[in-house]
Amino acid sequence: MSASVSPLAPKSYPDMPPLRGVRMATAAAGIKYKNRTDVLLMVFDRPAAVAGVFTRSKCPSAPVDFCRANLPHGIARAVVVNSGNANAFTGIKGKAATALTAKSASQAVGCGENEVYLASTGVIGEPLDATKFAGVLGDMNRTAAGDFWQEAAKAIMTTDTYPKVATRTAEIGGVKVTINGIAKGAGMIAPDMATMLSFVVTDADIASPALQTLLAAGVGPSFNSVTVDSDTSTSDTLMLFATGAAADDGQVRVESADDPRLQSFRAALDDLLKDLALQVVRDGEGARKMVEITVTGAESDAAAKVIALSIANSPLVKTAIAGEDANWGRVVMAVGKSGEMADRDRLAIWFGDVRVAVEGERDPSYSEAAATAVMRQQDIPVKVDLGLGNGTATVWTCDLTKEYVAINGDYRS
Repeated sequence: MSASVSPLAPKSYPDMPPLRGVRMATAAAGIKYKNRTDVLLMVFDRPAAVAGVFTRSKCPSAPVDFCRANLPHGIARAVVVNSGNANAFTGIKGKAATALTAKSASQAVGCGENEVYLASTGVIGEPLDATKFAGVLGDMNRTAAGDFWQEAAKAIMTTDTYPKVATRTAEIGGVKVTINGIAKGAGMIAPDMATMLSFVVTDADIASPALQTLLAAGVGPSFNSVTVDSDTSTSDTLMLFATGAAADDGQVRVESADDPRLQSFRAALDDLLKDLALQVVRDGEGARKMVEITVTGAESDAAAKVIALSIANSPLVKTAIAGEDANWGRVVMAVGKSGEMADRDRLAIWFGDVRVAVEGERDPSYSEAAATAVMRQQDIPVKVDLGLGNGTATVWTCDLTKEYVAINGDYRS
C-alpha cells in the first residue's frame, strides 16, 4: 500500500450498515505483504443467489475459470478473496490452488465446493500457496461478523491507496432493501469487465437469472466506462449476491429482471456500481486529476464510446492533462485514430465550459488563460461533438503521471 492516499480520494467514507445474511472476516496469511490483511472470507449462512461478470481477457486467472464453472449452479455460501497474488498464468498449479482453497472453504463453512467463489489479485505468474488459507478459514468463519465492510475492502487492496465502499437503499414492493458493495483497483484498469474486483451484496430476495441480467446491464455505463491505463486485467471479477433476508419483512421474491417492482432496485444498483467504478478511477496509480470525457454527435452510441475511449486511453492526452496543458490537438489526434467515422471540419471540442475548437479549427474567441484555468482543476470535463449523428457516450479516466511509471516500474520488487 502506498504511503500517500490519492488526492482524488473521497473526503469521507459512508457508514456501511451490516447487511442481513452475510458475515465477513479478514486475516493476514502472509501471501505477499507483511503485517497486513490479505484474505477476505464472506459467508452466507443461508444459500444466496449469485451473479457474476468477468474479464474478457483470453488469458484469465484460475479463480475466474473456477467462478465461471460454478455460476450456473446459482447458489453461493462462501467467497474467498486474496490479495498479493493473482493466481494467473500459473498452469496446473493454479488449478490445484483453486481446488485446495475451495475444499478448505467448503469444510470451514460446511457447504459444497460448487457453492464457493474465489478471486485473487496481485502479481501474475507466481504460484499461489493455497495451504496458507487452510489454516485460517475455519477461524475466520467462527469470527465472521456483519459489521465489517470497511475492513473487507482493506483486505483486497494491492496498489490501492484507500478502501472502496458504497451503500444504497431501495424498495421492492414497498419493502426496504439494502445494497452494499466493495471494490479494489488502481492499475491494469480498462473497460472490458470488470476491470478489477468488486463484490456487491443485497438482502433483497431476487432469483439468480434476474440478478445476472441486472448486473450485466449495470456494468455498461459504470465499470465498462472507466479506464486508468487501457490494460485489461486477467483477474477482473464483479459479483452480486442476494441473501434473500428481506423475505422476512414480506418482500415477495422477484424471479424476472423485467418485473416492474425492480425499478427502484435497478436504479440503486446502477448508482452504486457507478460510485464504485469512479472510486477506482480516482485511485488510478499516480493519479492527480479525474477526467470525464463526453462524446456527442457520433454515428451511434457504440461509435461514441470507441471515440471516447480512444481519447481516454491516449498517453499523449493523459500526459497533457497531467501537465495542465490545454493541448486540444491531441484530442483531435485521438478522435482521428479511433477507426470510427469523424469529419474534421465539423469537430468541436470543449475543456470544461471553454470551447477551444469549432468547425475544424481553433475557436475564434479562444482564450489560453480560460482553458488553462480549467486544466488546473482536479476534475476536468472534456467534451467532443462530431456533428454527424445522435450517438453519445461518457467515460472516465485519470491523468498519467511520473508516479504511474514509478509504481509500475518496480511492481514485483
